[in-house]
Amino acid sequence: MSEWDTVTKIGSKASGGASQRETVVKGKGALNAAQRTGAIVGTDKKFATGNQVGKNVEGQHLTKVDRSDDIVVPQKSSTQLGAAIRDRRSKDGPYKMTQAQLAQKANSQVAEIKNLEAGTAIKNQALINKVCRVLKISPKSGEPQDK
Repeated sequence: MSEWDTVTKIGSKASGGASQRETVVKGKGALNAAQRTGAIVGTDKKFATGNQVGKNVEGQHLTKVDRSDDIVVPQKSSTQLGAAIRDRRSKDGPYKMTQAQLAQKANSQVAEIKNLEAGTAIKNQALINKVCRVLKISPKSGEPQDK
């Protein structure tokens, strides 16, 4: 028998023992103890744990996309709302302003306003709400709210 035919096994698996299971560590003390022992430590942010009524559910959406085999196309903002924003902004009156002025008042970028008016922007409800609040129109229908 040559030296190439022999195998040396080191560690707990050498004697056929059970492999070390992955465990969840809760708390900083347990995490520090695991790091001191030299264990491989990985951290993952968990989303949607516990009661999530009325809270941010972005993690649920990402999980849904991860589990999906198809390509998920993001929702676009409606062209009807974009036209309502453009009409309200361009007519004479207290809401007449340029896209740059609207972007400044809504604390956003001019490109976002352009895409929102064109209906090519990925649906961003926070931006839509800001713009509609500045122009005093409904975010759902685009109808003026100051009648």
